[in-house]
Amino acid sequence: MAACATCCAAAAEAGGGKISDLKITILSTMLVSTHEGVGEWGFSALVQADGHQVLVDTGGAPETVLRNAQTLRVDLSGVRDVILTHNHDDHTSGLLALRVEMSKRNPEALSRVYVGPGIFWSRPSNHGEENSMIATHKPYEATGGKFIEVSGWQEIFPGAWLTGPIARKYPEKNWSALGKVVTPDGQEAEDTIPEDLSLVLNTSRGLVVITGCGHAGIVNILTQTAGKFAGQPVFGVVGGIHLFRQTDAQLDWTSDQMKSFGVENILGAHCTGIEAVYHLRQRMGLGRKAVLVGSVGAQFTLRDGIVPGELEQ
Repeated sequence: MAACATCCAAAAEAGGGKISDLKITILSTMLVSTHEGVGEWGFSALVQADGHQVLVDTGGAPETVLRNAQTLRVDLSGVRDVILTHNHDDHTSGLLALRVEMSKRNPEALSRVYVGPGIFWSRPSNHGEENSMIATHKPYEATGGKFIEVSGWQEIFPGAWLTGPIARKYPEKNWSALGKVVTPDGQEAEDTIPEDLSLVLNTSRGLVVITGCGHAGIVNILTQTAGKFAGQPVFGVVGGIHLFRQTDAQLDWTSDQMKSFGVENILGAHCTGIEAVYHLRQRMGLGRKAVLVGSVGAQFTLRDGIVPGELEQ
Protein backbone atom coordinates (compact mmCIF):
# COMPACT_ATOMS: atom_id res chain seq x y z
CA MET A 1 0.00 0.00 0.00
CA ALA A 2 2.86 2.37 0.85
CA ALA A 3 4.54 1.58 -2.49
CA CYS A 4 1.32 2.38 -4.33
CA ALA A 5 1.02 5.71 -2.49
CA THR A 6 4.60 6.53 -3.41
CA CYS A 7 4.01 5.75 -7.08
CA CYS A 8 0.81 7.80 -7.13
CA ALA A 9 2.59 10.76 -5.55
CA ALA A 10 5.42 10.52 -8.08
CA ALA A 11 2.93 10.38 -10.95
CA ALA A 12 1.11 13.44 -9.62
CA GLU A 13 4.35 15.37 -9.26
CA ALA A 14 5.44 14.46 -12.79
CA GLY A 15 2.12 15.55 -14.27
CA GLY A 16 -0.76 13.41 -15.46
CA GLY A 17 -0.73 14.25 -19.16
CA LYS A 18 0.90 11.87 -21.63
CA ILE A 19 1.69 12.69 -25.23
CA SER A 20 -0.19 10.45 -27.65
CA ASP A 21 1.04 11.80 -30.99
CA LEU A 22 4.71 12.60 -31.59
CA LYS A 23 6.98 13.30 -34.52
CA ILE A 24 10.60 14.44 -34.21
CA THR A 25 12.38 15.56 -37.40
CA ILE A 26 16.14 16.14 -37.50
CA LEU A 27 17.00 19.41 -39.28
CA SER A 28 20.74 19.63 -38.59
CA THR A 29 23.39 16.96 -38.17
CA MET A 30 26.39 15.67 -40.14
CA LEU A 31 24.80 12.93 -42.23
CA VAL A 32 22.36 13.84 -45.01
CA SER A 33 19.95 11.41 -46.64
CA THR A 34 18.21 13.95 -48.90
CA HIS A 35 19.60 15.01 -52.25
CA GLU A 36 19.44 18.74 -51.50
CA GLY A 37 19.98 18.85 -47.74
CA VAL A 38 22.99 20.33 -45.96
CA GLY A 39 25.09 18.40 -43.47
CA GLU A 40 27.15 20.16 -40.81
CA TRP A 41 28.75 19.74 -37.40
CA GLY A 42 25.65 20.80 -35.52
CA PHE A 43 22.23 19.78 -34.29
CA SER A 44 18.62 20.84 -34.54
CA ALA A 45 15.34 18.93 -34.35
CA LEU A 46 11.69 19.91 -34.65
CA VAL A 47 9.36 18.31 -32.11
CA GLN A 48 5.65 18.10 -32.94
CA ALA A 49 3.55 16.65 -30.13
CA ASP A 50 -0.23 16.72 -29.68
CA GLY A 51 -0.53 19.95 -31.65
CA HIS A 52 2.43 21.65 -29.95
CA GLN A 53 5.73 22.47 -31.66
CA VAL A 54 9.18 23.24 -30.30
CA LEU A 55 12.57 23.56 -31.98
CA VAL A 56 15.44 21.95 -30.07
CA ASP A 57 18.69 23.79 -30.97
CA THR A 58 19.23 25.79 -34.15
CA GLY A 59 22.20 24.29 -36.01
CA GLY A 60 25.83 25.18 -36.54
CA ALA A 61 25.56 27.80 -39.29
CA PRO A 62 23.00 30.61 -39.63
CA GLU A 63 21.29 29.26 -42.75
CA THR A 64 21.46 25.47 -42.34
CA VAL A 65 18.16 24.88 -40.56
CA LEU A 66 16.38 27.37 -42.81
CA ARG A 67 17.62 25.55 -45.92
CA ASN A 68 16.98 22.04 -44.63
CA ALA A 69 13.50 22.98 -43.44
CA GLN A 70 12.72 24.32 -46.89
CA THR A 71 14.09 21.17 -48.54
CA LEU A 72 12.03 18.96 -46.24
CA ARG A 73 8.95 21.20 -46.62
CA VAL A 74 8.89 21.87 -42.90
CA ASP A 75 7.21 25.16 -41.95
CA LEU A 76 8.88 26.74 -38.90
CA SER A 77 6.81 29.95 -38.95
CA GLY A 78 4.25 28.40 -36.60
CA VAL A 79 6.85 27.41 -34.01
CA ARG A 80 6.98 29.79 -31.09
CA ASP A 81 9.24 27.94 -28.66
CA VAL A 82 12.95 27.14 -28.94
CA ILE A 83 15.14 25.15 -26.56
CA LEU A 84 18.87 25.81 -26.56
CA THR A 85 20.50 22.87 -24.83
CA HIS A 86 23.77 24.74 -24.21
CA ASN A 87 25.91 27.64 -25.43
CA HIS A 88 28.03 26.04 -28.19
CA ASP A 89 27.92 27.55 -31.67
CA ASP A 90 26.96 24.27 -33.33
CA HIS A 91 23.62 24.44 -31.49
CA THR A 92 22.90 28.17 -31.37
CA SER A 93 24.14 29.78 -34.60
CA GLY A 94 20.82 29.65 -36.42
CA LEU A 95 18.75 31.32 -33.70
CA LEU A 96 18.86 34.95 -34.85
CA ALA A 97 18.56 34.15 -38.57
CA LEU A 98 15.60 31.88 -37.95
CA ARG A 99 13.87 34.46 -35.75
CA VAL A 100 14.36 37.26 -38.28
CA GLU A 101 13.22 35.20 -41.27
CA MET A 102 10.25 33.45 -39.68
CA SER A 103 8.96 36.62 -37.95
CA LYS A 104 8.30 38.05 -41.41
CA ARG A 105 5.46 35.55 -41.64
CA ASN A 106 4.53 35.35 -37.96
CA PRO A 107 5.67 37.93 -35.35
CA GLU A 108 5.53 35.24 -32.64
CA ALA A 109 7.69 32.72 -34.51
CA LEU A 110 10.68 31.49 -32.47
CA SER A 111 10.09 34.31 -29.98
CA ARG A 112 10.56 32.35 -26.77
CA VAL A 113 13.80 30.54 -25.93
CA TYR A 114 14.33 28.24 -22.97
CA VAL A 115 17.91 28.09 -21.67
CA GLY A 116 19.81 26.77 -18.65
CA PRO A 117 21.62 28.98 -16.11
CA GLY A 118 25.13 29.70 -17.32
CA ILE A 119 24.42 29.89 -21.04
CA PHE A 120 25.49 33.57 -21.06
CA TRP A 121 28.56 33.16 -18.86
CA SER A 122 31.87 34.25 -20.36
CA ARG A 123 34.12 31.57 -21.89
CA PRO A 124 37.47 33.38 -22.30
CA SER A 125 40.35 31.96 -24.32
CA ASN A 126 43.59 33.12 -25.90
CA HIS A 127 41.57 33.88 -29.04
CA GLY A 128 38.97 36.03 -27.26
CA GLU A 129 35.45 35.33 -26.07
CA GLU A 130 34.31 31.82 -27.03
CA ASN A 131 30.65 32.14 -26.08
CA SER A 132 28.77 33.67 -29.02
CA MET A 133 25.52 33.67 -27.02
CA ILE A 134 26.79 36.79 -25.26
CA ALA A 135 26.81 38.64 -28.60
CA THR A 136 23.47 37.10 -29.66
CA HIS A 137 21.63 37.99 -26.44
CA LYS A 138 20.71 41.64 -27.07
CA PRO A 139 20.15 41.44 -30.87
CA TYR A 140 17.74 38.56 -30.34
CA GLU A 141 15.84 40.44 -27.64
CA ALA A 142 15.75 43.49 -29.91
CA THR A 143 13.54 41.46 -32.30
CA GLY A 144 11.00 41.05 -29.51
CA GLY A 145 12.25 37.63 -28.48
CA LYS A 146 12.58 36.51 -24.86
CA PHE A 147 14.91 34.14 -23.02
CA ILE A 148 13.50 32.04 -20.19
CA GLU A 149 15.99 30.54 -17.74
CA VAL A 150 15.16 27.04 -16.52
CA SER A 151 16.80 26.06 -13.24
CA GLY A 152 14.89 22.82 -12.59
CA TRP A 153 12.19 20.56 -13.98
CA GLN A 154 9.71 22.65 -15.96
CA GLU A 155 6.74 21.53 -18.07
CA ILE A 156 6.51 23.66 -21.23
CA PHE A 157 3.36 21.98 -22.55
CA PRO A 158 1.45 18.90 -21.32
CA GLY A 159 3.84 15.97 -21.22
CA ALA A 160 6.92 17.94 -22.32
CA TRP A 161 9.47 18.58 -19.57
CA LEU A 162 12.79 20.41 -19.49
CA THR A 163 15.28 18.85 -17.11
CA GLY A 164 17.08 22.01 -16.11
CA PRO A 165 20.80 21.49 -15.30
CA ILE A 166 21.77 17.85 -14.80
CA ALA A 167 23.34 16.56 -11.59
CA ARG A 168 26.70 14.95 -12.40
CA LYS A 169 26.39 11.76 -10.35
CA TYR A 170 28.73 9.82 -12.66
CA PRO A 171 32.04 11.23 -14.01
CA GLU A 172 31.12 10.89 -17.69
CA LYS A 173 33.03 14.11 -18.55
CA ASN A 174 31.65 14.52 -22.05
CA TRP A 175 33.30 17.89 -22.62
CA SER A 176 36.71 19.35 -23.42
CA ALA A 177 38.86 19.75 -20.31
CA LEU A 178 40.52 22.78 -21.93
CA GLY A 179 37.51 25.09 -21.80
CA LYS A 180 37.22 27.79 -19.12
CA VAL A 181 34.18 29.61 -17.76
CA VAL A 182 33.84 32.70 -15.57
CA THR A 183 31.30 32.02 -12.82
CA PRO A 184 28.95 34.73 -11.42
CA ASP A 185 31.35 35.37 -8.53
CA GLY A 186 34.10 36.23 -11.02
CA GLN A 187 36.09 33.03 -10.61
CA GLU A 188 37.55 31.18 -13.60
CA ALA A 189 36.88 27.44 -13.59
CA GLU A 190 36.78 24.42 -15.86
CA ASP A 191 33.84 24.71 -18.22
CA THR A 192 31.71 21.63 -17.56
CA ILE A 193 28.89 23.18 -19.61
CA PRO A 194 26.78 23.54 -16.44
CA GLU A 195 23.73 24.82 -18.34
CA ASP A 196 23.38 21.59 -20.37
CA LEU A 197 19.74 20.49 -20.34
CA SER A 198 17.51 18.03 -22.18
CA LEU A 199 13.88 17.68 -23.22
CA VAL A 200 11.93 14.72 -21.82
CA LEU A 201 8.63 13.77 -23.43
CA ASN A 202 6.25 11.69 -21.33
CA THR A 203 4.41 9.64 -23.97
CA SER A 204 1.92 6.80 -24.14
CA ARG A 205 4.77 4.44 -25.08
CA GLY A 206 7.27 5.62 -22.50
CA LEU A 207 9.74 8.47 -22.14
CA VAL A 208 11.50 10.04 -25.12
CA VAL A 209 14.66 11.95 -24.22
CA ILE A 210 16.05 14.56 -26.65
CA THR A 211 19.60 15.77 -26.13
CA GLY A 212 21.73 18.33 -27.97
CA CYS A 213 25.16 16.99 -27.07
CA GLY A 214 24.45 15.43 -23.72
CA HIS A 215 27.56 17.05 -22.26
CA ALA A 216 26.25 16.22 -18.78
CA GLY A 217 26.42 12.54 -19.76
CA ILE A 218 23.56 10.43 -21.06
CA VAL A 219 23.64 8.21 -17.97
CA ASN A 220 23.41 11.26 -15.69
CA ILE A 221 20.53 12.54 -17.84
CA LEU A 222 18.69 9.22 -17.61
CA THR A 223 19.39 9.02 -13.87
CA GLN A 224 17.84 12.44 -13.27
CA THR A 225 14.92 11.54 -15.54
CA ALA A 226 14.29 8.29 -13.66
CA GLY A 227 14.13 10.28 -10.44
CA LYS A 228 11.32 12.36 -11.89
CA PHE A 229 9.44 9.61 -13.74
CA ALA A 230 9.93 6.59 -11.53
CA GLY A 231 9.51 3.19 -13.15
CA GLN A 232 8.73 4.45 -16.66
CA PRO A 233 10.49 2.83 -19.63
CA VAL A 234 12.56 4.90 -22.04
CA PHE A 235 11.04 4.42 -25.48
CA GLY A 236 13.69 6.50 -27.20
CA VAL A 237 16.82 8.64 -26.96
CA VAL A 238 17.20 11.11 -29.85
CA GLY A 239 20.06 13.53 -30.55
CA GLY A 240 23.73 13.92 -29.78
CA ILE A 241 25.20 12.10 -26.79
CA HIS A 242 28.88 12.95 -27.31
CA LEU A 243 30.40 9.49 -27.37
CA PHE A 244 32.58 9.84 -30.47
CA ARG A 245 35.79 10.17 -28.45
CA GLN A 246 35.01 7.52 -25.83
CA THR A 247 36.98 4.31 -25.36
CA ASP A 248 35.47 0.86 -25.86
CA ALA A 249 35.45 0.39 -22.08
CA GLN A 250 33.49 3.64 -21.60
CA LEU A 251 31.10 2.69 -24.39
CA ASP A 252 30.54 -0.70 -22.74
CA TRP A 253 29.70 1.00 -19.44
CA THR A 254 27.40 3.51 -21.14
CA SER A 255 25.64 0.76 -23.07
CA ASP A 256 25.10 -1.33 -19.94
CA GLN A 257 23.74 1.64 -18.03
CA MET A 258 21.38 2.64 -20.87
CA LYS A 259 20.14 -0.95 -21.05
CA SER A 260 19.41 -0.87 -17.31
CA PHE A 261 17.08 2.09 -17.94
CA GLY A 262 15.18 0.04 -20.52
CA VAL A 263 16.13 2.19 -23.52
CA GLU A 264 14.35 0.70 -26.54
CA ASN A 265 15.44 2.98 -29.40
CA ILE A 266 18.42 5.25 -30.08
CA LEU A 267 18.63 7.74 -32.94
CA GLY A 268 22.20 8.92 -32.41
CA ALA A 269 22.94 12.13 -34.28
CA HIS A 270 25.67 14.77 -34.25
CA CYS A 271 28.44 14.03 -31.73
CA THR A 272 27.25 10.54 -30.81
CA GLY A 273 29.67 9.14 -33.39
CA ILE A 274 28.98 6.54 -36.06
CA GLU A 275 31.09 3.78 -34.52
CA ALA A 276 29.68 4.56 -31.08
CA VAL A 277 26.11 4.08 -32.37
CA TYR A 278 26.99 0.61 -33.67
CA HIS A 279 28.78 -0.19 -30.41
CA LEU A 280 25.66 0.71 -28.42
CA ARG A 281 23.49 -1.43 -30.69
CA GLN A 282 25.64 -4.51 -30.34
CA ARG A 283 26.35 -4.21 -26.62
CA MET A 284 22.70 -3.52 -25.75
CA GLY A 285 21.48 -6.39 -27.92
CA LEU A 286 19.11 -4.19 -29.91
CA GLY A 287 18.19 -4.67 -33.56
CA ARG A 288 19.18 -2.65 -36.59
CA LYS A 289 15.83 -0.87 -36.72
CA ALA A 290 16.13 0.24 -33.09
CA VAL A 291 19.58 1.89 -33.11
CA LEU A 292 20.60 4.04 -36.07
CA VAL A 293 22.76 7.01 -36.98
CA GLY A 294 20.60 10.11 -37.34
CA SER A 295 20.52 12.08 -40.57
CA VAL A 296 18.92 15.28 -41.81
CA GLY A 297 15.32 14.33 -42.49
CA ALA A 298 15.26 11.26 -40.26
CA GLN A 299 12.28 11.08 -37.93
CA PHE A 300 11.18 9.45 -34.70
CA THR A 301 7.50 8.77 -34.09
CA LEU A 302 5.44 6.95 -31.48
CA ARG A 303 3.86 4.72 -34.10
CA ASP A 304 6.99 3.66 -36.00
CA GLY A 305 9.93 4.47 -33.73
CA ILE A 306 12.87 5.48 -35.93
CA VAL A 307 11.98 6.44 -39.49
CA PRO A 308 15.39 6.61 -41.21
CA GLY A 309 16.44 8.17 -44.47
CA GLU A 310 17.42 5.96 -47.39
CA LEU A 311 21.14 6.07 -46.64
CA GLU A 312 21.02 4.67 -43.12
CA GLN A 313 18.30 2.04 -43.51
